Amino acid sequence: MLPPRHILSKSTYMYGIQCHKRLWLYKNNPELAEEITESQAAIFQVGTDVGKLAQGLFPYGVDASPAELYLYQQSVADTEKYIRNGANVIYEAAFQFEGVMAALDILVKQNGKWYGFEVKGSTKVKPQFIQDAALQYYVITGSGLPLEDISIVYLNNDYVRQGELDIQQLFRQQSVLAEVEILQPVVAEEIEELKEMLKLKTPPGIAPGEQCFKPYDCPFYSFCTKGMAPEEDEPEPTHINHKAIRDFVKQLVYPVHHLDFETWMTAVPEQDGHWPYRQIPFQYSLHIQRKPDAEPEHKSWLAPGPQATIMDFADALLKDIEASGTILVYNLAFENTILTRIAEDYPKLATKIKAIQSRLVDLMVPFKKNYRLPAMQWSYSIKYVLPALVPGLSYDGMDISNGADASAAFYNLKNEADPAKAEATRTALEKYCGLDTLAMVKLLGELLK
Repeated sequence: MLPPRHILSKSTYMYGIQCHKRLWLYKNNPELAEEITESQAAIFQVGTDVGKLAQGLFPYGVDASPAELYLYQQSVADTEKYIRNGANVIYEAAFQFEGVMAALDILVKQNGKWYGFEVKGSTKVKPQFIQDAALQYYVITGSGLPLEDISIVYLNNDYVRQGELDIQQLFRQQSVLAEVEILQPVVAEEIEELKEMLKLKTPPGIAPGEQCFKPYDCPFYSFCTKGMAPEEDEPEPTHINHKAIRDFVKQLVYPVHHLDFETWMTAVPEQDGHWPYRQIPFQYSLHIQRKPDAEPEHKSWLAPGPQATIMDFADALLKDIEASGTILVYNLAFENTILTRIAEDYPKLATKIKAIQSRLVDLMVPFKKNYRLPAMQWSYSIKYVLPALVPGLSYDGMDISNGADASAAFYNLKNEADPAKAEATRTALEKYCGLDTLAMVKLLGELLK
């Protein structure tokens, strides 16, 4: 016999302790949530993929995950059956207690005692993971299964892949039993509060605040703030330091190269020399101006897919960048870090890469302090600076309009079976990265005025 439908799950419990209103809306008006972005979907997929991979730490288990999404009552019954039949390793083990259902990534029996392991696609144990595990511990032990220990399994960012993937080195384990046990009375109290709150006929009157973004962005933020007058910061005064701008422009040597990189990263390193979440350059855009009023020449490179190497990127870049002239970037620390790692990975290229680094100049610098307009809204991000100085040019309406979505779109190309969709994605990537460097051309033009 299947257990009754649960009131709360691990996910909805976490929604509720972040914000009661978020949970109420999820339960009663899910259609009001914003659609997830491509980068958010990629983050969710990372969690799934890493969880599957971590099962290899405890092989030969049985899988209790539901045959269809949300059919967790069957998973609860299957978990009970597997335990009764003597299984020692259960993946996605599901338990229910007091109307709360919680699934655990890996449940292991060793020397007659049960151990719980929750897998996270992170390189550290975050506070919300402890809360997550505390709920699991409460439900599992409450349902009648004693746990000797409960641990977070997470990624080891000191692991550098060489050859075959070594999952024993890829993952770390940290017991959180002590923290989880302390939280048990809090969990019990939270559960009762959430159950009572869900009886409300209308959403709780909670004003938007920092809970809208901690520990995760709330998908109902737009709904909750609809019609609200935005908090008005004191308008930023116009400030233009002409001498500082002249000094900045004087240092430029033509031809000026306007350069921008895009990177992707994955939780599980796919190539030798990579580690979890290493930033891997997959694209650059380069606009070259031979003199201040000249039309820029555009060059670009986009990797054929995630299988392309950093060497492929470096080879193309070294061919396109000319032997002399300033190389302008926007936020020098980013491109400089990527170049430093290339030089470290490929010592034969180090001299050429370091020569490029010696020519880098940060276009962001004058816009941080010396060229400020009210329309920049106290920001020096190019997304704000560009429309403030060049109103006809912006990222609005683009299929890809930020680096996170660009990274996710590129990585997802490896699973895109439709050639037309793949080509559309590549075109969108080219347009986005190209706008970054065209924006730099326009911004430099404004400084030259």
